[in-house]
Amino acid sequence: MWNNATVMMLAEGTLVTLYMTLVSTLFAYILGLPMGIALVLTAKEGLRPNQIIYKLLDTVVNVVRSIPFLILLILVIPLTRAIVGQSYGATATIVPLTLAAAPFVARMVESSLLEVDKGVIEAAQSMGAGLWTIVWKVMLGEARTSLIVGGTIALGTILGYSAMAGAVGGGGLGDIAIRYGYHRYQTDIMLVTVVLLVLLVQILQYVGTKLSKKLDRRLK
Repeated sequence: MWNNATVMMLAEGTLVTLYMTLVSTLFAYILGLPMGIALVLTAKEGLRPNQIIYKLLDTVVNVVRSIPFLILLILVIPLTRAIVGQSYGATATIVPLTLAAAPFVARMVESSLLEVDKGVIEAAQSMGAGLWTIVWKVMLGEARTSLIVGGTIALGTILGYSAMAGAVGGGGLGDIAIRYGYHRYQTDIMLVTVVLLVLLVQILQYVGTKLSKKLDRRLK
């Protein structure tokens, strides 16, 4: 079974997995970053306290994070079809991946921003800096190392989700592992997909760690 077709299938599956992971992470941050910022700003001790908005966002994040990914994958099939036109395949899987990861990203962004020294924020306020200047140049600037570390964690988590999506025809290495390892009992192919998934996580972790250390040195 180990011929050119098998090797090409695994190579294509690796590229598809990377495509789903990177695009989903991008969209998850487009949704999750503003949510995380809003959670910090509207908290009781935030720059713009608003208990209604905070409770609403906090509830949404907690509820979505509590739903197992495979169940969420099925729940959002109508939304996936409305956006993509189909409920299977790599592109369709990006929709549930994004929805599952966005609350996770929001919590990590919230955690990173809460680590910023309040004295730095107060100093910026005393110099007359506006809200969005404080958010973008002070809070996000000071937390950028932590945000990159969080982004690396998010990539690994979404990669794992993308593998689970193979159970419903999501494509990528997860789909190959299920089709050949589970349905056809070809353990060798399943083990190779596992090794490839581990390597992808390690590479993303290495790149993220190197980047965060580089930025951390600049801050010093």
